[in-house]
This record gives sequence, C-alpha cells and structure tokens, in this order.
Amino acid sequence: MYVDLIVFILLIIAVVAFFRRFSSFVYLVISMDILYRLLHFIADNLKVPELTALINKYVPTNVVGLVSNYIGTKGIFYIILIWFMFFMYCIFLFYIIRILVKRNL
Repeated sequence: MYVDLIVFILLIIAVVAFFRRFSSFVYLVISMDILYRLLHFIADNLKVPELTALINKYVPTNVVGLVSNYIGTKGIFYIILIWFMFFMYCIFLFYIIRILVKRNL
C-alpha cells in the first residue's frame, strides 16, 4: 500500500547520504517527477490496455500526486508541498541553464 512512498523516501535518503549535495537531491526529485510523467504519457498514448492498467495502478502521476495520495489535496501541508515543488523546478532550471552557459562559454 505504501510501497511507492517508501521507495521514494528511501531513494531520497540514499541520495542525501551518499552524495550530500543539495543539487543531487534536486536532480533526484525532478528526475523521478519527469519519469512518472513520461510513464503516464506512454500509458495514455500507446493505447495498450494491459500497460495502461499496470502503470495507472502502480505508478503515481507525479511526485506531488504520490504524496497527495497519502495526505490529501486539502490543507497547509499540501500547499507547502506544491510551492516546494515549484521552487525545486526553479532550482532545477537554474542548474540546467548554468550547465548550458558553462559549456557554451
């Protein structure tokens, strides 16, 4: 029941323990969010009923969807989570732009 949330939390703990950098944490969270979104895009557009059912059953739509399954979509914690993900995407965009600028200069 809580397997997806437990795996996600263990991944975050592993990244923080081994890499000890905030950028690694940002890359992990955003990469997981993008992976979830890509899997749901595949499920929605391939029109294979078995694959669609499998992905819809076991894969959350995104990181916010993963956490909101357990805390709900109302309340202060959900609002904080939404804004946290917004700032994570902004930081991720900053990292990507910084990498592009470094490689082109």
